[in-house]
Amino acid sequence: MMKSENKLWRMWKVLSLALSIVVRVYWYRLRGKSQWEKEKLWEQIGKEFKETLFELNGVLIKVGQLLSIREDLLPKGFINQIQDLVDHVPPSPWEKIESVLEREWGGPVSSMVLNIDQEAIASASIGEVYKATLLDGTQAAIKVQRPEIPSLVKTDFRTLSIIIWFARHFAPMPKGFINFKMLYKELKQVIEQELDFSKEMSTAISFKQRFKGHANVKIPTMYPELCTDKVLVMEWVDGVRLNDRKAIGLYGLNGQKLAQELFRLFLPQWLEPGIFHADPHAGNILLQSDGTFVLLDYGMIGEISKRDSAHFQNLLEGVLLKNFRKASEALAELGFLLPDASPKTIEPVLKEFVTLDMEQFKQMDLISVKKEINEMVKSLPVQVPTRFIFLGRSFATIEGLVHTLSPDEETLDVVKPAFMDWVKDGNTNKWELLMKWVSAQPLFQTVQKVRQLLDIPEKALEQQEHHQLNEFQFKIFEGQKKQAYVIILAGCLGGFSGLAFDMEVVWKGSFALAGFGVAGYWMIATRQRNWLKKLKNGQLY
Repeated sequence: MMKSENKLWRMWKVLSLALSIVVRVYWYRLRGKSQWEKEKLWEQIGKEFKETLFELNGVLIKVGQLLSIREDLLPKGFINQIQDLVDHVPPSPWEKIESVLEREWGGPVSSMVLNIDQEAIASASIGEVYKATLLDGTQAAIKVQRPEIPSLVKTDFRTLSIIIWFARHFAPMPKGFINFKMLYKELKQVIEQELDFSKEMSTAISFKQRFKGHANVKIPTMYPELCTDKVLVMEWVDGVRLNDRKAIGLYGLNGQKLAQELFRLFLPQWLEPGIFHADPHAGNILLQSDGTFVLLDYGMIGEISKRDSAHFQNLLEGVLLKNFRKASEALAELGFLLPDASPKTIEPVLKEFVTLDMEQFKQMDLISVKKEINEMVKSLPVQVPTRFIFLGRSFATIEGLVHTLSPDEETLDVVKPAFMDWVKDGNTNKWELLMKWVSAQPLFQTVQKVRQLLDIPEKALEQQEHHQLNEFQFKIFEGQKKQAYVIILAGCLGGFSGLAFDMEVVWKGSFALAGFGVAGYWMIATRQRNWLKKLKNGQLY
């Protein structure tokens, strides 16, 4: 057995890294290090985290990839180090892959396929892809789950749950503003979905049905009779990667037209109820010589439910019509507020953003404005559900590919025609929302703007005062927790020193002091959680 497949060693490797991260971050905070030094620390932590994941592979690589898109939760220096996590790993020995196929198919490989190349054409942390010829002569691609994955999944999830629990209780961050339980649940749900190849097969079949009327889109045909939860068999489709500009140039295709067609392909996925491709990077979208797009890999998808779509429309309507209560309630229904948080807490912020005069905005110091906005958002009980993180990631990836295909044109110029076509496709709900906005415009806009401008300074001062008071109270709690942590640390050091030198009075007294510190830390943390809960429920300013 390889060292990376040893369960206890994997668990120790991850837990020891997590513990060292917490200790170092606390140490930097106790010593009052500058923001620049803290950022450098997080860069170093990011490097160590990435190296550990590469060493362990498997499910943990996927955990790292999912965390790399949570810029809303994690420090920038850390994110910068793990954003390029690519799970290219050496393929498994053919004997192990063959045993997986025989076990899943219930017989020898030769009874299911005419032949299969024993060299993998692609190898990642969870699956490997092989080219094969089926019994009827059809060329196929066979995706096989790596043999060691099932035995490591439980260990890795157990390790992850311990880290999440530890982070909830001891991580030096405002825990009241991050729902660690939800983060763990979403990570686990997304990874479990990608581990079940039968779900990927169902998704691919659903996409094929959805795009059956699109001449410029091809979804590989699945062969359900050969698919299991660990083996995926699909039609072999040739094409070039979407970022291979040289090959696309040889095809003689128009980059601008391709960019518009690509955006038209994904826009309905993002704006209409249903599933969307959450990982549309260049390797998962091939291009054929006639301009047909080939969509591959449906392991990572997101879903916009009818309920989400309705609430999103309510959000747009609330913003357009300046009904901030409706907008904040829609955000809560979409899951953007932490549990038990009152929508009232974000009404003032929405109002300030929407009523801000653009001419005033242009005259502001944008750097200071951005800093103020970041601080304000951090102080709010806001979270971003993973499905919307996936939505943003999908959009950003396609935007990058659009720029690759048509580098000389502004992205907005490519997007606008596709968006207008989508609006004009006959769906009356879109026009209804636009008409509501037009009909709601006040006849006396000048008077309204003057009134809003007169109210802004007073409201801004009031909001700033409340924010400063809350920040001051939070710092008091954090300072008390630091003191308790120092007592715990001093007690433990004294206790172990007393044991080392066989000084009974010293080690007993020191460990008693450490116990006192733990009790104090627990009491302060409880008080802080209760205060944060009241703050989120709108019971405090």
